[in-house]
Amino acid sequence: MSYSHKPPSIDPRFSMYSLRIGRSAIHKIGVFAAEEIPRGKRVIEYTGERLTIPQAVARFGGRRPIYLLRLNRRWFLDGVEKGSGAERVNHCCDPNLKRKKIRGRMWFFSRRRIHRGEELTLDYLVSPKAPIVRCRCGSPNCRGTINRISG
Repeated sequence: MSYSHKPPSIDPRFSMYSLRIGRSAIHKIGVFAAEEIPRGKRVIEYTGERLTIPQAVARFGGRRPIYLLRLNRRWFLDGVEKGSGAERVNHCCDPNLKRKKIRGRMWFFSRRRIHRGEELTLDYLVSPKAPIVRCRCGSPNCRGTINRISG
């Protein structure tokens, strides 16, 4: 499966605040607040092509980059195709965003006040059963992996 390569950008139709793409100290490219974002606010919707689990598994094994987000038991969203820019939010063990599903759509909300220029981050909560992926978030609370700790 090939995919259309487009430069990373924020689609303003899905963002409630002014955001920008920039170089990240966590991992290559990230999303940054271009204005202050108050605590508890809807920030950006994670959009992408809807895939069934078998389709998502096939894509996961067949290409890079991978920007899959599980929407529910049946569907994944592939941010490479039709992504809003939210697919560029990097993992952090002490994130400033949380995800919330509303009427079948996935939104990222601010966990706390986010300052202008701050990178937006989300705990990916990857299954502890998945292959272990090292974390590079740099947080004092870093658990060392993007995978959830079992228990």
